[in-house]
This record gives sequence, structure tokens and C-alpha cells, in this order.
Amino acid sequence: MDFGGKKEHLPPSCILFSTFVKVNVEPIGTFYGDAVYKYDAPRQGRLFAGHPGRIVLEPGKNFETALRDLDGFERLWVIFVFHENKGWRPTTRPPVPPAGRDRVGTFASRSPYRPNPIGLSCVRLLKVDGLTLYIDEADLLNGTPVLDIKPYIPMADAFPEAKSGWVEDQDHDLWQIAMSQGFERQNAWISEHSAFDLYSFACVQLAHGPFDETRRRLSIDLAEKTGILAYRTFRMHFGYDEKLRQITLESIKSGYSPEELANSEDPYGDKQLHRDFLRL
Repeated sequence: MDFGGKKEHLPPSCILFSTFVKVNVEPIGTFYGDAVYKYDAPRQGRLFAGHPGRIVLEPGKNFETALRDLDGFERLWVIFVFHENKGWRPTTRPPVPPAGRDRVGTFASRSPYRPNPIGLSCVRLLKVDGLTLYIDEADLLNGTPVLDIKPYIPMADAFPEAKSGWVEDQDHDLWQIAMSQGFERQNAWISEHSAFDLYSFACVQLAHGPFDETRRRLSIDLAEKTGILAYRTFRMHFGYDEKLRQITLESIKSGYSPEELANSEDPYGDKQLHRDFLRL
């Protein structure tokens, strides 16, 4: 190497490579859970407790033996692929930006839009049954390819005193999410007649308040202090109190117009659900 006109010979242990090694990886299994669309997934898995999913490993690869002794761990690291995302961005806007800034660097964030679309999630292990791992608190989409699983070991993985950079400048106080009696009744009916839980979705999406302008399925009326949060083809109407940091879910309405419900075309396969819902 040339250092200011002087050529230096580096020892073999210091040789610098100008090319990167290409790595080929194959999924070891697939995650199945309630979150089907990207807007279904929580920003953090701990906000999705009570919605268990499962990882089904590929058969015929001796993974049964590889799973031996795993059931003694309470938590796992799951390494997966953001299979629904395309491209990446050098900066990202966090759900709760730090004070005085709107964006941070992608490598200083948990953004799913990365040069290599690889995610890391710490989930709760419920049980192991054959090639199936039952887990909770997962922020993965249904159908997510899983690359690897590793046990979470507090002695090695937990550093509670570590600095958290710009995250320390966030507002960590979560908003309280309440339901009116009417909303509770409507949500219970929808949960009974489908796989949807609109209340849990609202808690995940609104936990940091209703003012995130990046959420395309959220609209706010600042003068009336009301808002509408869309979940698939349903619309949740709510009011909010900024001083109390409280959101009250008032009602659920269909996102279909009467003319759309009368039309026989049903691309989402849920129009009959809406027709029955409107008879409540």
C-alpha cells in the first residue's frame, strides 16, 4: 500500500479485500400470524402481546434435533426477511422522532427499508411442538421467511445501562386507549365473526398519539379533536384529549358505500361480513 509515497507491505492478517463475499442463505421456515398487511404489524413486538403466532420449520433437514433444549428458554431472537419491502432509504422517520429532528440514519434505526432486508425480533417462546415453535410478541407479517433462531440469554444479550442515542430524546409516555360501550360491542361482534381485532390494532397504531402524519390510513380533525383510523375495509372513529393523553374509540363504520355493497364484485372477500355488521 502507498502511504505518502512510501510503500508498506502489510502482514497477511492485515490484507484488505476490495471485493465483498456473496452469501447465499435459505429460509429455515416460515412465520404464520395475525398480521397480514404491513399496516397490521406493530412497530414493536411487545405492543402485540396476546396475538400468538407460530414458526414452522422446513421438514427433512434434521431441524428436530437442532431444536433440542430450546424449550428451556423464555425468549428467542428471530432473524427474518422483510419480504414485502422493496428498495431502501438512507434516512427514515421514526414513529416518534427525537426532539428537533424529523429523520435519522437508517443504520441508526429499526427501519424495515434496508440495503439487505433483514430483520431481528426478540419474541416470547410459548412452546415447541415438533417442527413448530409457538411464539408471542412478534412483529412479523404472516408468511415471513425465517432465516435463523437463537436463544435470548440475558447475561449476554441484556445491557440495561447502555446508551440509546436519539431514542433517549423521544417522548416515551404512551397514550391511553379507551373504548366506548358502542365500540366495544361492535368490536366484539367483528372479532366473533372474523379474525379481526380492531381494538388491538388501534392500541398498536395509536400508542404514541394520533399525530403521526406518515400514517396514510389515519386522518385527524384538529379543530374537532377527532380522527379516523382505517383497518382494512373498516373505519374506527375516535376522539382524543391531548392534555390527558387519552384516545376514546367511539364507533366502527364500514368503509364500503351502499352502492359498493350492492355490487357483486368482492375483491377482499368481506362484503357479506359488512352487510351483516350493518344490521347490528
